[in-house]
Amino acid sequence: MSWSPSKEPTCTTSESVVIDTIIHARTHDIGGFEVGRVLPALGRRMVGPFIFFDHMGPGDFAPGEGIDVRPHPHIGLATVTYLFEGEIHHRDSLGIHQPIRPGAVNWMTAGRGIVHSERSGPKFRERGGRVHGIQLWIALPKDQEETKPSFRHHAAASIPEKTAHGVTLRVLAGQGFGFAASLRSPVVPHSPLVYAEARMQKGAKLTIPERPDLAERAVYIVSGLLRSGRSRDQVRPREMAVLGEEGDIDLKAEEDTHLMILGGAPVGHRHVWWNLVSSSKERIERAKEDWREGRFPTVPGDEDERIPLPE
Repeated sequence: MSWSPSKEPTCTTSESVVIDTIIHARTHDIGGFEVGRVLPALGRRMVGPFIFFDHMGPGDFAPGEGIDVRPHPHIGLATVTYLFEGEIHHRDSLGIHQPIRPGAVNWMTAGRGIVHSERSGPKFRERGGRVHGIQLWIALPKDQEETKPSFRHHAAASIPEKTAHGVTLRVLAGQGFGFAASLRSPVVPHSPLVYAEARMQKGAKLTIPERPDLAERAVYIVSGLLRSGRSRDQVRPREMAVLGEEGDIDLKAEEDTHLMILGGAPVGHRHVWWNLVSSSKERIERAKEDWREGRFPTVPGDEDERIPLPE
């Protein structure tokens, strides 16, 4: 999704050493469809390499309506789209057209530059329906910021999951942990990280371990209510809890809870402007000029529109 850098959520500092910060999603409209922006936040720019986190919807579309995010550019990052409900059609300047459906992981590496659009497909638009999911950006390591752009689709059936003790864990990227430590996602990240989805029954517990690829950790509540086993802090829907950096952290579901888990090793400071991410301000300025002057490639099948450079 495309975003405005002026719209950032706020976060509050917890007194607990278990939960360092709680970030409250800020809702905004991207053309008839509401999303809750979590990262970047004032006071917390990144969690490991995760630099952008949007909770999309849930949004209900009447027949004839749908999502229309026009072509826009990215550099220096990887985008990850994951749906709970609905469908979005991805098109990019590599010529890829991929319908994105629930449970699949779609990983687009922008590298030195890519353009893509996200729209509802004709069948969805005809019948209408609900769209609900998460989109995030991952900053590439400095030595990979100018890598060749690519897109990888991983079907829902290829994503490993395991259920035990009232918890179902899907490992979307990286290596599993706890009772699911043997799981490894087919998604190959550019730096050490973990991205997972969990559904916990009321009273179930889940431990987020301390380990190098979880140097910075956070959980985001899609629905339900979560509490740390060693604090009074509750994490509610549309809140992200950035966890303390030391020790294993036990989480307990106060009710049936759906959450996303993310963590990874920091990659260093990044500049963010619009949809452009880089360790270099000069590189962002060059990308801005390239988009303004039409030097980015076009999206086959979606050449007639594009999002103009913000003023």
